[in-house]
Amino acid sequence: MRTFQITIADTAQTFYCDRDESVFAAMIRFNRYALNQGCCGGGCGICKMKIHSGDYEKFKRMSRAHISASEEAENTVLLCCIKPRSDLIISKGKGE
Repeated sequence: MRTFQITIADTAQTFYCDRDESVFAAMIRFNRYALNQGCCGGGCGICKMKIHSGDYEKFKRMSRAHISASEEAENTVLLCCIKPRSDLIISKGKGE
């Protein structure tokens, strides 16, 4: 199984995510970042973060209550709705 490195720019922490796993599930598994565990279904917005570099696949619909179309176009996502397709650099803030 292909595994990718995820780096959290805010804290310089890293963790690994399998190709078929949501980034949020891997973050929880590795106990990284201080995010509460939310619905894991794209509806609560707890795992909203910015993708600074890397490729990913959206596999669930993200609630427009939490991610606007313009935010999504600028790579702000809900981590529970994406799977990595390369190593990623992410952060909580919009700008880095």
